[in-house]
Amino acid sequence: MLVLDLTGVGDRQEFMDRVSADLRLPDWFGRNWDALADCLTDLSWWPVEPGGRRLHVRNWQGFAARLPRDWRIVKDILRDAELFWRHTDSELSVTVEDDVP
Repeated sequence: MLVLDLTGVGDRQEFMDRVSADLRLPDWFGRNWDALADCLTDLSWWPVEPGGRRLHVRNWQGFAARLPRDWRIVKDILRDAELFWRHTDSELSVTVEDDVP
C-alpha cells in the first residue's frame, strides 16, 4: 500500500512534489495533471501487491480548503484511475481518509 499524505501542502507545485515523493513516481512524471493521470493508468512502476494495488490518501482537508478546484481534479484523476484498473488482475483501490474528530 502507498500513502499520499497531504499534510501542509499549500499549492499545486507542493502537491506535485508530495505525490511524486510519496508514491515514488517514475522519473518521467511531468508534474502536471495529465502526467499524474498517465502515471496512474500506466502502473508499470508500481509492482502488483497481493490483493491489488492500494492507495490511501490522508490529511487532504487543508489542501482541499485552500485549492478546492485542484482537489476536485485530484479526486477525478484518482476515480478515473480506479475505474481504469477495475476488473483487472492488478486492480487499483483508492481510499480517501475521512475527517477524524
